[in-house]
Amino acid sequence: MRFDENAELDTSNVEDLRGGGGGGGIGGRVAIGGGGVSIVGLIIYFLLSQLGGGGGSFALPDAGSFGSDNSISDSGQLAQSCRTGRDANSNVACEAVGVINSLDAFWTDVFARSNRQYQPARTRFFSGSVNTGCGGATSDTGPFYCPADNYIYIDLSFYQELEQRFGAQGGPFARAYVLAHEYGHHIQALLGTTDRVQAGDTGPTSASVRLELQADCYAGAWGNHATTVPTKTGKPLITEVNDQDVRAAVDTAEKIGDDYIQSQLAGRRVDKSQFTHGSSAQREKWFRTGFDSGQPGRCDTFARGVNLG
Repeated sequence: MRFDENAELDTSNVEDLRGGGGGGGIGGRVAIGGGGVSIVGLIIYFLLSQLGGGGGSFALPDAGSFGSDNSISDSGQLAQSCRTGRDANSNVACEAVGVINSLDAFWTDVFARSNRQYQPARTRFFSGSVNTGCGGATSDTGPFYCPADNYIYIDLSFYQELEQRFGAQGGPFARAYVLAHEYGHHIQALLGTTDRVQAGDTGPTSASVRLELQADCYAGAWGNHATTVPTKTGKPLITEVNDQDVRAAVDTAEKIGDDYIQSQLAGRRVDKSQFTHGSSAQREKWFRTGFDSGQPGRCDTFARGVNLG
């Protein structure tokens, strides 16, 4: 995946808390309000506890309202460092900014075509620990979306963890998939889909799994349009997504499947009754459903009779 080196980046929806820290955490899990769950937060929590330590039409209902957050961050250095696509091609934080710009542009267009106004998510980079509208969290939680404050939180060192601990191929489009999945949870919060998940809901056809697979599908739908969706400059930021990029994203989806986590990382027998995110095969299927179609309307994992894979 490559960015247009001359394209401008917009850091206005990103806050960088890495310099001063984000406040005290409460351990390796985060209390996610409104039913939202992270791409790996619950998976990593499961791992730590076991080892001891988301072509049809896309009709949108009214967007929900979100609480405000009055915390202050100094992101001036990020704005100075991340000016153009050239920076995104050489710096992981700037790469994330570029992906966020593209995601906001994509979902703004999707909502507009349904005569709705999109409310952008905001993203906070943190290091070590962070306080959120959903409670405290540490880096072990992994990237997550908090519907209580409308923020995506990510410690960028997670990308290295994903490669070293999970054995994922990594790369820019795989990293973009992680953010795009969290944006999928933001869309679900806007649409009220997160309300369909109850605490403790597990199993291969549970609402929790359906939510995660739909977020994977939404991520794939964005990926299909990544090289064509224009941002504020009127031109796409991303100029290239090749087959290897897609394979790397699929590999990441597979590496965070419940069955892979249970068997390959936790060293235990696969227990489908404890699935919260979906199997590797399911996650690949639904990312591919979104990517191959490019249509968020094809992502209804809650439809009656749908084959989850």
